Amino acid sequence: MTDATRRHSVATEAYLIMDEKARAEAEARNGLLQFDLARDMIVDAIDKGEKWKLRPSMLLSLHREALQGISIYAGNFRPAEVSIEGSKHKPVGAFQVPGLIEDLCDYVNDNWTEKTAVHLASFVMWRLNWIHPFSDGNGRTSRMVSYLVLCVKLQLPLPGVKTIPDQIVDNRRPYFDALEAADAASEDGAFDLTKMEELIEGMLATQLASVLETATGKHFLS
Repeated sequence: MTDATRRHSVATEAYLIMDEKARAEAEARNGLLQFDLARDMIVDAIDKGEKWKLRPSMLLSLHREALQGISIYAGNFRPAEVSIEGSKHKPVGAFQVPGLIEDLCDYVNDNWTEKTAVHLASFVMWRLNWIHPFSDGNGRTSRMVSYLVLCVKLQLPLPGVKTIPDQIVDNRRPYFDALEAADAASEDGAFDLTKMEELIEGMLATQLASVLETATGKHFLS
């Protein structure tokens, strides 16, 4: 049985910062910059309205922001194979990544009107992790792209201090469990995002409740 608390990429990673503490500090700084870029993308998308489409270049830009100065592969798809420690899932070969990322974007764009914001965000969160297109930073990038899609679909830069990406970082286990459930369904030839959708629904409620708590001083969710 896999340990869902330890799911992470194992690849030949060309780090520019070898000291683990310094790298962690850089990752924290880049995380803020990545979120700022995502917010700018959300505002730009809302301004564009129906003209907006999810593009592979957006995923690469958000990845570049997260790994800039940390990895030589910042903003690039992985050049080789990768495995996920703590997971049964084996990501696709590197040569398949660009085409599958295009398919991911096509799914979002083609289903933009018919599917809900939670479904599309859940699909991106799972599928990007399933493809695992980067040597490092897959989780960070998938969470931010998912959040981007959620906000753009809702036509709203979501308020609240307890953002969905932050909640996942604070407690990764439910997130990993949801990924594993979707992976298992896919392995059996099914398409089931139930757990991921439930996770994002609950975290969205928590994020919005934090606005009420700030405004009223009352506690709404446990």
